[in-house]
Amino acid sequence: MFIVKEFEKADVGRVIAFERELREQEPDTYYWDPDETYRKLLEQSFEDERFRTALSFIAVKEDKVIGRIDASLISSRSDASCFSAYMDWICVLKSERHHKVAQALLNALREKCREQGVGMLIALMANNKESQSFYKSVQNASMHDTGIWIDIS
Repeated sequence: MFIVKEFEKADVGRVIAFERELREQEPDTYYWDPDETYRKLLEQSFEDERFRTALSFIAVKEDKVIGRIDASLISSRSDASCFSAYMDWICVLKSERHHKVAQALLNALREKCREQGVGMLIALMANNKESQSFYKSVQNASMHDTGIWIDIS
């Protein structure tokens, strides 16, 4: 059995271990290394004002992170009610998929969004068969555009 909890600074070490295992299980999907620089940035994000709208949850089984979901409230003045949130990432260790971990993470995020007055959760969909199958199974959701990535550098 697993639990879903908000991702806190004290969880950073377990999250780094999760991300490393994720890369071992799927080396063709995740390319960058969650190194010490990433760890420091992740730790600093808990004090950084830019992350005040971040919503993050982890799934924990026997003190090990097996899944993670990250989102952010969309605070745009075109939507002055802050009605929307953007789901940036949801991932579960391949060895733990099909145990309803992703659904539990998504349910926790949805509940937090409701508490925050959010009515619409927007996500870009990964373009692989397993991800598409998950997104199609999400209740009360409809698929629209897959999104566009614009490089600003």
